[in-house]
Amino acid sequence: MKKKNSLAMGLVLVLVLVGLVGCTSDTGPSTYAVNQQEGIWVNGHGEVYVSPDIAILQLGISAQRASVAEAQAEATTSMDKVMRALKNEGVADRDIQTQYFSIQQVTKWDQDKSEEIVIGYRVSNLIVAKIREIGKTGSIIDSVVEAGGDLTRIDHISFSIDDPSEYRIEARDKAMADAKARAEQLASLSGVTQGKPTYISESISYPVYSQPIKVTEEAVAPITPISPGEIKVSLDVQVVYTILD
Repeated sequence: MKKKNSLAMGLVLVLVLVGLVGCTSDTGPSTYAVNQQEGIWVNGHGEVYVSPDIAILQLGISAQRASVAEAQAEATTSMDKVMRALKNEGVADRDIQTQYFSIQQVTKWDQDKSEEIVIGYRVSNLIVAKIREIGKTGSIIDSVVEAGGDLTRIDHISFSIDDPSEYRIEARDKAMADAKARAEQLASLSGVTQGKPTYISESISYPVYSQPIKVTEEAVAPITPISPGEIKVSLDVQVVYTILD
């Protein structure tokens, strides 16, 4: 009986496998997989260097006092002054966003007690400000430092383009031209004729240039020098061309 059951199960298994093979032979998934590797596969790169038109400042206030209430009150007062300074310089409300807020214990190791003890509290409030009048970046930094005083923190500055679409068009033209030139060379070297594209994929690198910035008392007078320079708008494409012969 066991032998008959085993034989029956084996026969069913064979029939299932035959059925699967029969189904795949008509649609040809293996042929589909092979077709995915056919053609001339190339990558193209295009880039454009442009002057940024916005600056992004990460700045804020950090206050440390013996109690939470004292630290928070001092941080709040200083941040209000910083916000007013930004708005007085023409930075709109929509271009100011809170990025980080925290209240943390400040501790130290007590040798006598052999344990960590709380010696105060630190309140940190960081914001990101987008400066659309990029030429005013230096004076805005100075205004913020003056308003926030010793509690001011300016972590870094970034430069970007508010609307990079026109530059991406130029970079895309260059990337496609680069891909086509690569495909033509490969076709020539291989002795085949290049056909039309059958697949195109694009990836974009967002144009942001970031660097740390430190503002000291000496740097505040008369105006903190800021140089935006140029940033790169780049774009990559992957193109597959058919082979005609």
